[in-house]
Amino acid sequence: MATKQSPLLLGLLGLLAVAACLLFLPSASAVTNVEYCNKDQNYPVKVSGVEIVPDPVARGEPATFKISASTDQTIGKGKLVIDVKYFIFSVHSETRELCDVTSCPASGEFVVAHQQTLPSYTPPGSYTIAMKMLGDNDEELSCIKFGFSIGFAALEATL
Repeated sequence: MATKQSPLLLGLLGLLAVAACLLFLPSASAVTNVEYCNKDQNYPVKVSGVEIVPDPVARGEPATFKISASTDQTIGKGKLVIDVKYFIFSVHSETRELCDVTSCPASGEFVVAHQQTLPSYTPPGSYTIAMKMLGDNDEELSCIKFGFSIGFAALEATL
């Protein structure tokens, strides 16, 4: 003899099943919205997106930033200049050799990948990155801005 289940009980069981499935998903990543530093500039390197893994970034854990780009030029060498702001305050700047973060020579579609581990004392919240890609003669190949978040979880793990 079949028993009739209440709609509330069936709804709760369904919600529990969905929650259980979410526990087994891989760490979060997201494609971040990107804007060019100068919207009127026709940069030789076009950026189609930025992927941040994990998102939000966890303090004390490695985070990977992957920038998908394309160009009709061949880029043999250059620099990647990164400036990070927390609200209006500049908190980090660095310059990397472009060929250290992508395969050179770069042409057509390519990915710039950078991994960074943030110290456990990094304040949680919203940050902004401005990234300039400079060519062999310091000409600006691209300049983008995008935001990312640092979560709260790593602080609890270090206490």
